Amino acid sequence: MARLGPTGIAAAVVLARLARGRRRRPPLAALHAGERPASPVSVVIPARDEEERLPACLAALAAEGTPAEVVVVDDDSSDDTAAVAATSGARVVRGAPLPEGWGGKAWALEQGLAAARGEVVVFLDADARPRPGLLGALVRELAHADVVSAGPRFVCDGALAQALHAAMLTTLVYRFGPTDVDGWQPPPTRAVLNGQCIAVRAETLREAGGWARVRGSLVEDVALARALRSDRLRLRFVDAADLLEVRMYDSAAETWHGWGRSLMAGEATGRTWLVADLAVLWLAMALPLPRLLLRRRPLDAALVALRLALLGALARSYRPRGAGFWLSPLADLPVAARLTASVLRPERTWRGRTYPATRTARR
Repeated sequence: MARLGPTGIAAAVVLARLARGRRRRPPLAALHAGERPASPVSVVIPARDEEERLPACLAALAAEGTPAEVVVVDDDSSDDTAAVAATSGARVVRGAPLPEGWGGKAWALEQGLAAARGEVVVFLDADARPRPGLLGALVRELAHADVVSAGPRFVCDGALAQALHAAMLTTLVYRFGPTDVDGWQPPPTRAVLNGQCIAVRAETLREAGGWARVRGSLVEDVALARALRSDRLRLRFVDAADLLEVRMYDSAAETWHGWGRSLMAGEATGRTWLVADLAVLWLAMALPLPRLLLRRRPLDAALVALRLALLGALARSYRPRGAGFWLSPLADLPVAARLTASVLRPERTWRGRTYPATRTARR
């Protein structure tokens, strides 16, 4: 591989990861009409200042009709989050003061886990919009794994927001390849979960130490995935685009700051992997198009063609798919720069709280 040069090596790594896509599972399908989850489900929603987003999530769960309970953990909100949740019929857990050494969301999730009465707990973000059949389908998937995480369909308004979000999502494909693959488990250093939607048997997570395992992390979903894989628990990622929608951010600026801050999961990723991931993103994703415009090279042309082909693969992950989505390759260069900056200068302020620096990975 030495003859390939750095770009050739990066391209080979990406192609090897994408090759797993031949064994991808079909998208998650809802249970048949009238069929209910095989186990009682508690839905836990951590919420800090979510009075605007929470009603749509709770209304969608009411339409779902299958959870045994919906628990909203009010994480010291300054708005009417708790009142909105109670009015919608959820059980409200008033969050206890944040203990030293804990991240806010991890602490809210841990309190939700402690309060949950169901055999299965589904952790949902307040910006999630589940469709009927999602919860039962997640319980069904737990027959094949210890923890199930779902990838949603994203709702992005505005061309710039669509372009930035789609480019950022594509970086995950370059770094990890398809994760919804039969017969494959990631090593602990490369495991990921999507914190927007995680399903697990309550006893399994409690016996594993719960969210306390990753108490100080601001990327608690990735940190938990790696902790659980170090215990040899089985993770299962599913494509739930037909059953779950998420509106992560309301603007391009929020997308740039919010997802750009956390996407590299720097505190839970070893330095060697961070350098390798950034090298792959720059060499195989961000630079081929500008290099191709300056001088024609077959390898750059092939990498640009690959990037365009991935648009088709990712199209089902967005609604609507406007011009911004299709033009997202033009955002690859600034997105690579944003993610590089997030590694070089990690941000430890989120939702009005500032946390001390921490790392859970060294290699």
